[in-house]
Amino acid sequence: MTRRLNPVFFDRPQSIFPTMSALAREHDAVNLGQGFPDEDGPAEILEIAARALREGPNQYAPVEGLPELRAAVAADNKRFYDLDIDAETQTLIVSGATEGLAAAFLGFLEPGDEAIVLAPFYECYAPQIEATGARLVPVDLQPPDWRLDAAALDRAVTDHTKLVVVNTPHNPLGAVMTREELAALADIARRRDLIVVCDEVYEHLVFDGRDHVPLMTLPGMFERCVRIGSAGKTFSVTGFRIGYVTGPARLVTGVMKAHQHLAYTSPAPLQRAVAAALALGDDYYRGFRREMQAKRDRLASGLAAAGFSVLPCEGTYFITVDIRSVGRDDDVAFCREITREAGVAAVPMSAFYHPSQENAPRCFARFCFCKKSEVLDMAAERLARRFA
Repeated sequence: MTRRLNPVFFDRPQSIFPTMSALAREHDAVNLGQGFPDEDGPAEILEIAARALREGPNQYAPVEGLPELRAAVAADNKRFYDLDIDAETQTLIVSGATEGLAAAFLGFLEPGDEAIVLAPFYECYAPQIEATGARLVPVDLQPPDWRLDAAALDRAVTDHTKLVVVNTPHNPLGAVMTREELAALADIARRRDLIVVCDEVYEHLVFDGRDHVPLMTLPGMFERCVRIGSAGKTFSVTGFRIGYVTGPARLVTGVMKAHQHLAYTSPAPLQRAVAAALALGDDYYRGFRREMQAKRDRLASGLAAAGFSVLPCEGTYFITVDIRSVGRDDDVAFCREITREAGVAAVPMSAFYHPSQENAPRCFARFCFCKKSEVLDMAAERLARRFA
């Protein structure tokens, strides 16, 4: 059979995450490449999911999500951000944040539209946007601070620009946008009448006393933003694949109209468990941040001792190193080298740029620190033997 397959997906290489994970398995390497914890979240949440599975019913949930979870999402927005959300019209439950992003792009974009992303960016953005027939327009964040250049963003907006994608806290960079950056972005969005898709899956992983500020809390921004969150990231249950979308009714309906033809709905027992998880006390969230910040510091110290220049990490569970500090200048080759020769897997930063960006930096690598302390120590020791 010679029929052409969709080049947006077929002509792209396999995602960097399963690629590096497979290489890690092949070489029995410590896998600090793919971003998932190696310990499950709160036991009481797992028990609620198991009980809901046993008791049933195990049938389709409503396409918009279980009412109890949508109410919990609305309450969560009020609790943390003082946002008044109508659970009936301004929330949507999706099968993971990645599916929520796909539904947003499919629901908003048409052929001929342009969508701006801040590069580097999570790798699913590009194929999902391009599959709609829209054109992706990258605007680079400049190392080592990775701050938004508002003037560059404004110059990138054309008459065809429909939306901007904002990811804060940022994967892969670990950067958290400041209020000043958000205000500048909001000013552009209001002046140029843009939709903003806000990827906020790491909203509860901000460190050193920082606050996460949803863009939709700024003046005049609620009506043009959809905010996407993740139970998997917030409660360390990435296998649940439960995400949630919040925003004005018109935009949320646009996402829902696409979602119903993608996943249709998400597992009801897991939705019940997430509804309970969102009601956990402040002690859970404080402990979660404290534990992940300690893991960040532990790996940062280990990487520095191994000879790496470690860039600041303000949030998420990813930390970046400049590989020139150990005499390397090709991030893809470096990540393959350390997987095979040192027994540690990481992800090259260049994987988070569009293929058309030929001048993307190739001197940075991303390590994931949401692992057990002994795993982080083992990785640091192996890298030290290789480089220190």
